[in-house]
Amino acid sequence: MQRIIIYIFFWLCGIGSLSAYPKYELRAVWLTTIGGLDWPHSYAHDAISIRRQQQELCQILDQLKRANINTVLLQTRVRGTTIYPSAYEPYDGCLSGQPGKSPGYDALQFAINECHKRGMELHAWVVTIPVGKWNKLGCRRLRATHPSMLKRIGEEGYMNPESQLTADYLAMICEEITYKYDIDGIHLDYIRYPETWGGRVNRHTARANITNIVRTIHQRVKRRKPWVKLSCSPIGKFDDLSRYRSYGWNAYSRVYQDAQGWMREGLMDQLYPMMYFRGEQFFPFALDWSENSYGRSVSAGLGIYMLSPREKNWDLAVIKREMAVARQIGLGHTYFRSKFFTDNVKGIYDFALLFDAYPALVPPMPRAGALAPLAPTQLTVQESSAGTLLTWNDGTNRSGGSYLTYNIYMSETYPVDINDAANLIAVRHPSKSISIRRTPNGHPVFYAVTAIDRYGIESAALQSQQPMAQATFSSPLIANDGRLLQIPQHLGATDAEYVAVFSMQGNIVKTLHYGSTADISSLPEGVYVLKTLDRKGITHRLGQFIVKRHQ
Repeated sequence: MQRIIIYIFFWLCGIGSLSAYPKYELRAVWLTTIGGLDWPHSYAHDAISIRRQQQELCQILDQLKRANINTVLLQTRVRGTTIYPSAYEPYDGCLSGQPGKSPGYDALQFAINECHKRGMELHAWVVTIPVGKWNKLGCRRLRATHPSMLKRIGEEGYMNPESQLTADYLAMICEEITYKYDIDGIHLDYIRYPETWGGRVNRHTARANITNIVRTIHQRVKRRKPWVKLSCSPIGKFDDLSRYRSYGWNAYSRVYQDAQGWMREGLMDQLYPMMYFRGEQFFPFALDWSENSYGRSVSAGLGIYMLSPREKNWDLAVIKREMAVARQIGLGHTYFRSKFFTDNVKGIYDFALLFDAYPALVPPMPRAGALAPLAPTQLTVQESSAGTLLTWNDGTNRSGGSYLTYNIYMSETYPVDINDAANLIAVRHPSKSISIRRTPNGHPVFYAVTAIDRYGIESAALQSQQPMAQATFSSPLIANDGRLLQIPQHLGATDAEYVAVFSMQGNIVKTLHYGSTADISSLPEGVYVLKTLDRKGITHRLGQFIVKRHQ
């Protein structure tokens, strides 16, 4: 029924068939903390209020998970202030209600843990150049410690992009986050000249200044953890195109972000251009980002806040078309902001539940000479009235990074096609077992498990047991009636005292005394291998048998 509904949905949207669901696609949200715009909506100062603040975040993440979001960009450095205990900058007031005061827990660590539990990546969103009002805490502290690094424009303070101090300081902040936390990415915001900078600026020099900051951050982050993705949110139009003008608002010529050059040079692993436009100010520029991605991931930043009647009151059809085109040209989609998404403004969340009906993996990072992990081993499937329990042994990490996670697939056809996103049931699963609840429909179900490393590189699949109709046997089957097994004798097993029953995945499921028959009434239906087992642990294969009981 779900597939029929999805077919109808795609036909109505003019998007195509189920093949339009990619297995790899960057799907993200910007989760803003400044002023508690997206989170938190309450302050933490004791155990009860901490728990309330944490529960609120969990509810948001649960909603994002249901919509198959795979990346959360969490605002971590706000305005010269942070949401984690930093050695360099004070706490932002969004958590405790008082700038400079701890909320009583590490919000960044909590968010990372909760995202990883749900198979989502957490990228620390770092606001770079702006540091807030000139006399507010963040800017005031920086003025006291690094006065030559700041410039005042009106009532606002900015870090000077022309100073090497700025590059070094921002790299230090990003390195601190990378070193202290198990983040998946560093996301740079406002990595550009302020449009109000003033004075005459040589464009070539200005771009070189911003690129120097990016390069310095890249070096410090990758030195610590090369698998941590570096990304930024450039202005949504890179530059004027041959047939379409940007009307003076673009990344390259207006605020000196050479974002496509950063992709080409490998300084950026992902881009999230802020494409808060429509019509000819969106589609040609989206194609430009796609054509100049240099094999890296680009996710179109969608201005879903424009749906609000308090903003531009866009029709939802605007965002639908932008999402459909972005997918067709190989771009992901990222929502600005989280609250407009989870509040389902004009039905955007409902639409996403169908448009992203199946999970997607974050595209892997390009990496020369990278080796895929080795597949997990010994997949065991245990059925019960409560559901299905899958367990497996580790894969082998061959490209560095601190650990592997696992993707789980399920299908009614064998072998399970791991290239079909519709078969994905869990992504970036952190442990080596999973419980699955499903409604039995009388059809056999098969599973596959893959390992995935921190670079997003996936192993080959470990498939569950082959169906009996497709099984092949190298010798005659051992006779049994579903209760008693006729044990054949093996001349080379004179010291054997036992026989061991193995699953098709190589796990011992039962040990029996070696004799002429053995009681197998407790074994579930299935295919098994029988071996002798002596005191030294030496085995001799006796053959295979099928347990099948007629009701």
